[in-house]
Amino acid sequence: MNSTAQIAKHFREVHFGGNWTYSNLKDNLADITWQQATTQVYSFNTIATLVYHIHYYVDAVLKVLQGGSLDAKDKYSFDHPPIQSAEDWEKLLNKTWDDAENFASLIEQLPESTLWENFTEEKYGNYYRNLHGIIEHTHYHLGQIVLIKKILSQSDKY
Repeated sequence: MNSTAQIAKHFREVHFGGNWTYSNLKDNLADITWQQATTQVYSFNTIATLVYHIHYYVDAVLKVLQGGSLDAKDKYSFDHPPIQSAEDWEKLLNKTWDDAENFASLIEQLPESTLWENFTEEKYGNYYRNLHGIIEHTHYHLGQIVLIKKILSQSDKY
């Protein structure tokens, strides 16, 4: 398996399962209701906000992989549309899953040499660094989601 195929596999696994941490977004979010997803626990971000935040960066890099420009701004990465129904929640999840699969497919199509090229601008480093950064970022926030989910399931307060 070449490097781009391996990176795509690793990205898919954090979203859909099969990684050695045995934890992934899709399984952990499968039984979360929209009410749970929007419940504030302590001063943490909500699960919905974290899902949006994870997807925000996937979407930004996906546009680059599709030949577009990098237009993301960190200050907007938590500003999601309101989640006020099961339909809103499902829409966010479906967009997350669809874009994750498209993202992985585009990574698989990258020539190996592209991994070592600058990602849009030299200041961002190379594609390799950015693709792995997206995976690391997803794992980081997945851990937060798992903890918030546990708090919600074990507390009468939430």
